[in-house]
Amino acid sequence: MAEDTHGRARLSPAVVETIAGVTAGSAATLVVHPLDIVKTRMQIHRSQATPGSAPLSTLAVVRSLTRSPKPLQAMYRGLSVNIAGNAASWGGFFYFKTHIERAIVYTKGADPTPPSSTSNQRRPSAVDERRKRLTPFDFFLSSLLAGAATALMTNPLWVLKTRLLSSDQTAKGAYPGPVRGTIQLWKDEGWRGGYRGLAISMIGVAHGAVHFAVYEPAKKMYLSWRDLRRESTGPEELSRLNNKGKRDGGDKISDGATLVLSSTAKLVANAVTYPYQVIRSRLQNYNAEERFGRGIRGVAVRVWREEGPIGFYRGMVPGVIRVLPATWITFLVYENMKHELPNWVGEI
Repeated sequence: MAEDTHGRARLSPAVVETIAGVTAGSAATLVVHPLDIVKTRMQIHRSQATPGSAPLSTLAVVRSLTRSPKPLQAMYRGLSVNIAGNAASWGGFFYFKTHIERAIVYTKGADPTPPSSTSNQRRPSAVDERRKRLTPFDFFLSSLLAGAATALMTNPLWVLKTRLLSSDQTAKGAYPGPVRGTIQLWKDEGWRGGYRGLAISMIGVAHGAVHFAVYEPAKKMYLSWRDLRRESTGPEELSRLNNKGKRDGGDKISDGATLVLSSTAKLVANAVTYPYQVIRSRLQNYNAEERFGRGIRGVAVRVWREEGPIGFYRGMVPGVIRVLPATWITFLVYENMKHELPNWVGEI
C-alpha cells in the first residue's frame, strides 16, 4: 500500500478496482441468485429429449422452486459457490483489466502512472487523462485478455455452480452441497472435471469484451458531455450541485448514468453472446457427453437438431430479468466503491 505526501495510506488503482469488483459481484449475486437457478435449468432443458415431453417455461421452474418443501433453501442452493465465483470473477477481471490498460497506455508512449496526490483523495483528473488515451478497441482488447485470465482462474467454480444450480438437492446423482460436490467432482473426473467447458468459456470472454467496449467509451462520452455542461454552469448552480455531493469533473458518474450506460452495454453484449451460455451450461453439467453431446460441436449440433435456433436462446427471458438488476447493482456498487474507497482508506 502506497502513501501520499502526508504519510496517509493510498491504495493503488488495481487494488481499488479489485476490491470494488469483489464487493459488486458479491452484492449482485445475493440479490439475483434465484434467477440464476431458473436460467440454468432452462438452459439445460431438452424439450425434445423424450417424445411428448412438455416444454419447460420460466414460470414452471419458479413454481417448482416455491413449492419445494424448503423453498428458501431450494431458491438459494449453491449460493456460496455462486458468490465465490462472481466475487473472484469480478475482482480478478478488474484487477487484470487495470494492469492491461496500464500496459496499453505504456505502449502508446505515455506514463501509465497517475501523478501522486497531495491529499488523501485520488486525483480524478489524472485518471481521466490516462483513460482518454484508450480507444474502444483498447477497452475491447483489455477486457478480452482480462476475461480470458479470469475464466482460466475461476472455471472450476463455474462447473460446481452449474451442477448445484441445475438440480435439486434430493435429485438422483445431485451434489448434496459445495464441499461434497467438490470432493465428488475430483473423485469422479479429477482436475479435468474442473475445466469442463473451458474452451467455450474462452469464447465467452467476448461477452465481457463487448460489454466494456460499449460501456467505457459511452462513459467517456458522458463525462465529456458533463464537463462541457458544467463549464457553462453559473457559480450559484455549480455550488448547489457541489453541495449535493456532485463533483466538478473526475471519473465519478451519477447513479442514473450508471444505470443507463451499464444496462445498454449489458443488453448489447447479452444479445451478441448468449448462445455460448447455453452450450457452456450443458458442457459443465452432470454426465454431459451422454446427455448433451461431446464437445462444443457435439452440443451445438444436438441443440440445432432437436430445438432449432431457439434452443440457443433457452433461458433468455429469466436471463434478461436477472441480468438487468444484477448489472445495476454490480455497476452502482462498483462505481461508488471505486470512487469512495480511496477516501475511506485515507481517513483511517
